[in-house]
Amino acid sequence: MYESLAVLTVFACAFSLIAGKIDRGKISAPIVFCIFGVIMGPQILNYFPMAGDIETIKTLAELTLALVLFTDAAGADLNVLRRNAHIPIRLLMIGLPLTLGLGYLTGVALFDGVGLLEIGLLATMLAPTDAALGKPVVANKAVPAKYREGLNVESGLNDGICVPIFLILLELATSQTEHQSAGIGMVFSHFAAEIGIGSAVGIILVLLTVALAKFSQRHGWIAKDWAMTATITLAVACFALAQSIGGSGFIAAFVGGITLNLAMGKEAHPWLEETESAGDLFSLVTWVAFGALTIKLNAAAFEWRYLLYGVLSLTIIRMIPVFIALSGMKLSTEAKLFTGWFGPRGLASVVFCVMLLDTNLPHKELLSHVVVVTVLLSILLHGVTANAWAESFAKRSSSASESD
Repeated sequence: MYESLAVLTVFACAFSLIAGKIDRGKISAPIVFCIFGVIMGPQILNYFPMAGDIETIKTLAELTLALVLFTDAAGADLNVLRRNAHIPIRLLMIGLPLTLGLGYLTGVALFDGVGLLEIGLLATMLAPTDAALGKPVVANKAVPAKYREGLNVESGLNDGICVPIFLILLELATSQTEHQSAGIGMVFSHFAAEIGIGSAVGIILVLLTVALAKFSQRHGWIAKDWAMTATITLAVACFALAQSIGGSGFIAAFVGGITLNLAMGKEAHPWLEETESAGDLFSLVTWVAFGALTIKLNAAAFEWRYLLYGVLSLTIIRMIPVFIALSGMKLSTEAKLFTGWFGPRGLASVVFCVMLLDTNLPHKELLSHVVVVTVLLSILLHGVTANAWAESFAKRSSSASESD
């Protein structure tokens, strides 16, 4: 295990030395770490013994998602959201439900014999977007702020919205598979309690921490380095405490992040720097685990239905709902297509997939293959197109503004 840890950390350290070069190119960090996971995993070198330990991978993935949910919610720029709220609100309130529905109908048409709840899980796993994979777009200052921030806020909040949908469907599907007597009402009642407990934990724990932090600041007790560490532990504490007392840790992390944002505003941003770095590290390790655990190098894992669903998920299933959501606004056709295309699938889909693999659902292998294919296509296609289209779109948007 120490040898595996040494190899992983040395590789991560070496990658960090060339990360800037990678970011400017067409190969993203996730695909590099996925490839590393495949090579070091059981299919080739079989060097990572933890690749066969689904429980360890699941715990790592859950902690990663909790950190991402917390930092995304806490770091959302609410001022920009207020100024340009119409785009992310439409994407979340209209585009996301339409994406879920269209993804569900497409799954029903393509995967005959797969349970309807499992199809719902597939649509939900591939609905959240990942701004980290679209970094050349959301970090490119030449791209108009309303599109950058719209995509950034959407990706920061849609995974938090999809988490309860995924957990409800997972619990319903698992109960059905295990022939349990729990009805839909009981499942929803149980999950409502989880949401309530999780929300209460997130709000109370964060407000208490903020009050103590302000008290410590007034007395000069806080050291900057430890303040950053406190944010990491706060995010993990929200998740772990809620889980331990019967609540949803993901809801606690997401609500806790929003509470921190509302309570501290811009003052929270310096506190988030270390948390985001920790989240990035956890994310990269999760990508390695994803490559080692889920990517199967055989033809069966890339059959035509999986590829077709993946292509449709990145295009029609995502872009048509976005086009509809943004209709009626004074946006060019290219702006709507640009916004629809740059909804890459990433970490949230990977974490959902790992959680799914730790169940006894009859079609979990099929669903995981579809998610893997879609995420890999997203990493490749969005990586190749991000810089080029962002630059050209920015120039045309600037020319249009000047002519107006």
